[in-house]
Amino acid sequence: MNEHVSAMDMDFLDGDTLHEECGVFGILGHPDAATLTALGLHALQHRGQEAAGIVSFDGRQFHTEKHMGLVGDHYTNPATLAKLPGTIAIGHTRYSTTGEVALRNVQPLFAELEEGGIAIAHNGNFTNGLTMRRQIIATGAICQSTSDTEVVLHLIARSRHASTTDRFIDAIRQMEGGYSMLAMTRTKLIAARDPIGIRPLVMGELDGKPIFCSETCALDIIGAKYIRDVKNGEVIICELQPDGSISIDARPPVRPQPERLCMFEYVYFARPDSVVGGRNVYQTRKAAGANLAAEAPCDGDVVVPVPDGGTPAALGYAQASGIPFEYGIIRNHYVGRTFIEPTQQIRAFGVKLKHSANRAMIEGKRVILVDDSIVRGTTSLKIVQMIRDAGAKEVHIRVASPMIFHPDFYGIDTPDADKLLANQYADEKAMAKYIGADSLAFLSIDGLYRAVGGEPRNAANPQFTDHYFTGDYPTRLLDREAENFATRAAARAAKV
Repeated sequence: MNEHVSAMDMDFLDGDTLHEECGVFGILGHPDAATLTALGLHALQHRGQEAAGIVSFDGRQFHTEKHMGLVGDHYTNPATLAKLPGTIAIGHTRYSTTGEVALRNVQPLFAELEEGGIAIAHNGNFTNGLTMRRQIIATGAICQSTSDTEVVLHLIARSRHASTTDRFIDAIRQMEGGYSMLAMTRTKLIAARDPIGIRPLVMGELDGKPIFCSETCALDIIGAKYIRDVKNGEVIICELQPDGSISIDARPPVRPQPERLCMFEYVYFARPDSVVGGRNVYQTRKAAGANLAAEAPCDGDVVVPVPDGGTPAALGYAQASGIPFEYGIIRNHYVGRTFIEPTQQIRAFGVKLKHSANRAMIEGKRVILVDDSIVRGTTSLKIVQMIRDAGAKEVHIRVASPMIFHPDFYGIDTPDADKLLANQYADEKAMAKYIGADSLAFLSIDGLYRAVGGEPRNAANPQFTDHYFTGDYPTRLLDREAENFATRAAARAAKV
């Protein structure tokens, strides 16, 4: 990835979790467009805590506000929102998987084109973004950011189509990967989703005005009505007419394909109160926990979630097993990402800044710890030690998703394959020994599929995107292929 800067390497407090690139929100024709966008981004904060941006249009000019940090740190200020007048706005919360950590990469990105200004915001990752970037730079383009999203702006500018809408569609159909994208012009709000629907995008309505956002929880926070999911490969154009009405033009994909939503939306990313792909996320996570109890039973005295992600699965495990559920770990929600310099001494107790053991619930007991996933295992190791220090007799880990073997290239920030726990040890027994647990078990891929979709995985035509578990990548990885080719070429040259 171009100038890939991983927050896993920067933030020791959050170094053993997966990160999703971002969330998007847009609304057309509402007098409180920027305020509603800020509220929507607040609901989508879990999808990206690095930076946030909003672009609005007031009928004469575009206005932009971009800030590093959390939505609430900036967009609760009335003075900031006053700088974003107009009835059209799109916003973005960012966690970088492509591009350096800098204000110039904060979206929405804006450009003045022949047809007028356009702003775009993008959730996901283009698997040919670096390849396309090199091609446009080779032909004279000047890039102002290191974000792969900027490539789309250049392709829009170069398109030979007459209308902005057709230029936008022409541009995104040259891109590959997993994405949901919003574009905003002087009169239009355009929503698009990748051909197989890896990244989610929903359509809503408030006071008769259309809204698009990454998750339904962003509709709930403003009292908007959910209309439907944007279909995979679909482009929806909402346009403000001279009489104040809004036209909606939904364009289907040229070559329809079956939808394959990212399974990690259900495992980890989406908020539990969201509905993704017609399924309540909280219920799917509880079902995963129940399936885990059936597949990996354990003699224990108490089921304890690793907060917050493991809580619904732990409830499902407890209910299915009949073992009491207790909050044996208390999470501190007020730890800043970089509030203290990560010296070696601080690293030693860093996990305790986010989690503390509830001794009364675990002392002298056989504890079953339920988590949503394990990436590298370093956090699990520290939590197990914390539970033992609080007096637990035994510690058994149960994980409500399969082992992660493969990196992601569709917007999830994952370590290299050799740094994943599943690739470092021969089996679950060896992993448990490293972590310090008495036992360790993961949910099977079929168990997860049954929790989410109600039936086992169809190996011939998988119902979801699940390559991090299976190695079955649903699209071409052109940038990766180019990188591997360059590496092999360099190796051959070195031998000459």
